[in-house]
Amino acid sequence: MHWNELTSTEQLDVIEAQSESQLVLIFKHSTRCSISRFALKQFEFEFDLQEVIVPYYLDLLNFREVSNEIAARYRVQHQSPQLIVLKNREVVQHASHEGIAVSELRKLV
Repeated sequence: MHWNELTSTEQLDVIEAQSESQLVLIFKHSTRCSISRFALKQFEFEFDLQEVIVPYYLDLLNFREVSNEIAARYRVQHQSPQLIVLKNREVVQHASHEGIAVSELRKLV
C-alpha cells in the first residue's frame, strides 16, 4: 500500500482541496500502541481502493500538532488508531479501533 505521509498542518489545506474531487482518508497511528499497529496492518491488508481514495498516514507521536489541528478543524475527538474520511472538505466518516474497516469505506464509493 502506498501512503502519503501527513507531516504538517499546511497539508490539511491540500487534503481539503483534494477532497473536492475524490475521497481522502487520514489514518492516525500511534507507533507505540499494539492495538494501533494491529488496526493499521489489518487495514493495509484489506485496502483495495487506492484508485478511488487517496490515503494519508499520520504518525501521532512525531506529529502531534497535526493531530490536534485535525481534531479542532474537523471537530472529531482524537482517538488512536483513527480513520477520518473527507469529501467536499467535510468529514463523511470517522472510526477508531475495531470500527476501522475497509468494508465501511466501500459504502462511500
